[in-house]
Amino acid sequence: MSLFNVYPLNPIAITKAAGSRVWDDKGQEYLDMYGGHAVISIGHTHPHWVKRIEDQLHAIAFYSNSVIMPIQDELAKALNDISGKKDFQLFLCNSGAEANENALKLASFHTGRKKIVAFKKSFHGRTSLAVAATDNPSIVAPVNETNNIIFLPLNDIEALETCFASNGSEIAAVIIEGIQGVAGIHEASDAFLQAIRKVCDAHGAIYIADSVQCGYGRSGQFFAHDHAGVNADIYSMAKGMGNGFPIGGILIAPHIQAKFGMLGTTFGGNPLACAAALAVIEVMQKDNLIKAAQEKGAYLINALKNTEGVKAVRGRGLMIGFEMEIGLEDVRKVLLNDLKIFTGEAKPNVVRLLPALTISMEEINLFLTGLNKAIQLQLLKQKKD
Repeated sequence: MSLFNVYPLNPIAITKAAGSRVWDDKGQEYLDMYGGHAVISIGHTHPHWVKRIEDQLHAIAFYSNSVIMPIQDELAKALNDISGKKDFQLFLCNSGAEANENALKLASFHTGRKKIVAFKKSFHGRTSLAVAATDNPSIVAPVNETNNIIFLPLNDIEALETCFASNGSEIAAVIIEGIQGVAGIHEASDAFLQAIRKVCDAHGAIYIADSVQCGYGRSGQFFAHDHAGVNADIYSMAKGMGNGFPIGGILIAPHIQAKFGMLGTTFGGNPLACAAALAVIEVMQKDNLIKAAQEKGAYLINALKNTEGVKAVRGRGLMIGFEMEIGLEDVRKVLLNDLKIFTGEAKPNVVRLLPALTISMEEINLFLTGLNKAIQLQLLKQKKD
């Protein structure tokens, strides 16, 4: 049996990881500046995270959601404390796509409406409604196509207000990433997020803050949307929530009432996943990682802005994208193949950085040295060509 071929793969087999370093099956060490799509929030195989999961595994790994699970209440309290979303409710699932799927469905249940406003270049997941709200037709199957999604330009307040003036009574929700990740690190402005809150209030729609990639402290606030100083009605979470253990969830404002049968899950909120998520929050609080993300990100962004060959830098905290000048498109390949540094990408020419929030200043400087070397190698190659 062969694997279903859905990703272009680097010919590297990673077999060990610790902190912000990973090793392949030949013993070669790499610096990880990408964290598996922003998943690694407190560092690979963090000792406290490992211990939390091991202890839970010896107690109970799984039972269905037909019984009380105290560890779910423990996680809800921890999320309440670290997020500051007082009196919000928690629904647990397994992934970011599921989180957004349930958020959109809940908004439709609550309002009794069908229309969803999403934004150009958005990415919300690969399940049915989440992918329909994703602005990438190549990953939307015919069965996922719907006329219920309205795509608007990001940060265009006039287009948003015009849309609601025409369709406000039909719109169930607005879903927006605080910082678009897959699109190449494009930030929703504070004014735009405030405008979304205003039109949703005026028309009875639900504001969904997709925080799957930009949440969990990565931006220097717990949710990237918090920079705008307004609350959403639903926050979706995943990726950094479990530091590699599959878990997702939504935080739901108190005015949205639960009813039996609305939402459901078999594996969501299982004891092992909750233990992993609790370990993440405990480490984040103990080591003050949200502040660390803000400070280290500011240092990294400033350094990138002063790097030869870097055309533009975007992002907040440790969610960063930078565009290379023409002719330096292969810098990311040089970083990986020659200098053993993992980064991410966004087409056509953006390098994405999503390292663990625990990354050290020494490792950040190691990356910056490597980047400068990669750029110089590319410039030298240009001269020879």
